Amino acid sequence: MKAMLLEQPGTPMRLSELPIPEPVAHEVLLKVLACGVCRTDLHIIDGELSDPSLPLIPGHQIVGLVQKTGSAVTKFAEGDRVGVPWLGQTCGTCRFCRAGQENLCESPIFTGYTRHGGFAQFATAHEQFCFAIPEGYADVQAAPLLCAGLIGYRAYRFAGDGRALGLYGFGSAAHILCQVAIYQGWEIFAFTRPGDLEKQAFARSLGATWAGGSDVLPPKPLDAAIIFAPVGPLVPMALKAVVAGGNVVCAGIYMSDIPAFSYDILWGERSIQSVANLTRRDGEEFLALAPEVPVHTGVTTYPLSETNQALEDLREGRFKGAAVVLPWD
Repeated sequence: MKAMLLEQPGTPMRLSELPIPEPVAHEVLLKVLACGVCRTDLHIIDGELSDPSLPLIPGHQIVGLVQKTGSAVTKFAEGDRVGVPWLGQTCGTCRFCRAGQENLCESPIFTGYTRHGGFAQFATAHEQFCFAIPEGYADVQAAPLLCAGLIGYRAYRFAGDGRALGLYGFGSAAHILCQVAIYQGWEIFAFTRPGDLEKQAFARSLGATWAGGSDVLPPKPLDAAIIFAPVGPLVPMALKAVVAGGNVVCAGIYMSDIPAFSYDILWGERSIQSVANLTRRDGEEFLALAPEVPVHTGVTTYPLSETNQALEDLREGRFKGAAVVLPWD
């Protein structure tokens, strides 16, 4: 099969010919139909997330068709279309798994980080950590739901019960969550890179009440803010924007250093909350909700050979919505 292989962080992935993997007992072999591109992939490739399993095939928003099943598989059959998220497997026995917090598992396996992912023509995945794809979603539209959608949804759960929500970094996750939050009665205030009028117009086209640069305050106080951009200085900016008792949720797996800030912008029972990974419950809830909204994903596609370009375009904010790699183009 063809696959994009990361051999050393800080260097581009290399288009390679590799053997098609064989599924073990609880695994399914998937023909990859589409794989979403995520900022976490950039953090892995740039070396900002330590200890990837090298050499590595990144990619963790996989839509695939089951080609073969391991000897103990019971959840899926050949021909089923499934989605594979970032959380690839948990131990099931640590204190967090036993408490229903499998996103904090002490011995997790992550797709496209500690096991091969979906920037390839075939991939294997543990059956119990795959999801059925909702009917009505084409492969390329479904792929961004599997991380941008799921992590956005988990972060959204920590926003609280207010009505004015700020989204900092209007990329793949925010453009999905914007639609969900508006559907559930929130007023959305979208923050982009300063001067990015195209992204601001995109946010307004999805129903945002206001869109502007992340260097300014919104026209009214926010009840909560979710930060998707991996930019530490946005934390004090968001704290200044939320009301007393408001929540600032940091949704990324990596963020640059948060600068020192005066206590007065935190005081008033404001809170800063990080979000780690996801649970299968998040996936089941969100993938049931998405068709009700319905969530429409804006997608730019790339052939497998141009995956490095897709990641560079993500870094520079050159597309609206999400990027998706098509391994069979």
